[in-house]
Amino acid sequence: MKLARYILLIALTALMVVGILWAREKGRDEVCTEVTVEIVNDDSTHFVTPIGVIEELERKHIVVKGKPVWQINVEDIEKQLGESQYIEDVECMFENGGRLKIKVSQIVPVMRVFDGDQSYYVNKDGKRMTAVSTFHADVPIVEGHFTPSYSPLRLLPMIKHVEQDSALKALVTMYYMRDSNNIFIVPSIHGHVVNMGNCDGYEGKFKKLQLFYNKVMPVKGWMHYDTISVKWDHQVVATKRDKTVEVEQEYDPEEDEQADNIQTMQVGDNSRAPVNKMVKESKGSGEQPKSADKGKETNKSSTSGTEKPPEKKKEESKNNSGEKKQPKK
Repeated sequence: MKLARYILLIALTALMVVGILWAREKGRDEVCTEVTVEIVNDDSTHFVTPIGVIEELERKHIVVKGKPVWQINVEDIEKQLGESQYIEDVECMFENGGRLKIKVSQIVPVMRVFDGDQSYYVNKDGKRMTAVSTFHADVPIVEGHFTPSYSPLRLLPMIKHVEQDSALKALVTMYYMRDSNNIFIVPSIHGHVVNMGNCDGYEGKFKKLQLFYNKVMPVKGWMHYDTISVKWDHQVVATKRDKTVEVEQEYDPEEDEQADNIQTMQVGDNSRAPVNKMVKESKGSGEQPKSADKGKETNKSSTSGTEKPPEKKKEESKNNSGEKKQPKK
């Protein structure tokens, strides 16, 4: 019984070796007859096409059609195509009949970055794709200067949190990174920006912001603050909007030549004369209103005290008539 098992095992091993040698020999004679390209994630974006992949092979001087299969290095093809900024992943395999099938996954942007005069898309692995006018992806917008030590992927956890919350997704329109400790969000509510600080603890920061929106902003008004900072623990710091500076009206020399309108002239409270009252009293008593000069004399006499004694008046009349006053002995 054991001998039969050993014989069967040896026969199967020999058959396997013969099959491998036959397949290798046949493979050496087989040539690549066709190249087919499949775009795996060809759903909404179309910036990678099968024709574009074939043209990319030609640009890199990779010739496969009509070439013996054993001379084609599929790993090298995957590496060469993977260097394209529009391709995220590549897989190559040979099918029956010498057909080379290339499966391509085009890049899936998670954000669009504006860095100075540059604009590019970034995928989940940090791979960049230059933004072109023929392609547009509806992804979060990030503005700021990034370096190899501080890449845009540092903001990705916070961006994912916002994208998964419908309320926050409707609130946030874009992100602005001034530096690593001052990351701002621009909300859809116009009039202010929100300073998130760094990328740590973003969940608690958004909770503080929502509480501030619910409790403070309806009372103070949505245009009362220009910056709301949630970067510090256990507090929200809001900065009032700058006061508008009153612009001095430019002088018009033609205004001096215009005649004054008596109907619009105003008199101060201390110098306002009761003209209307005087006219009414004069009509009621039948007397003519006194002139302004007579009114002044009346006021002077009433405020100067008692009248002069009669003796003094007689002396003044005598002096006026030319008589001399005799001195007393």
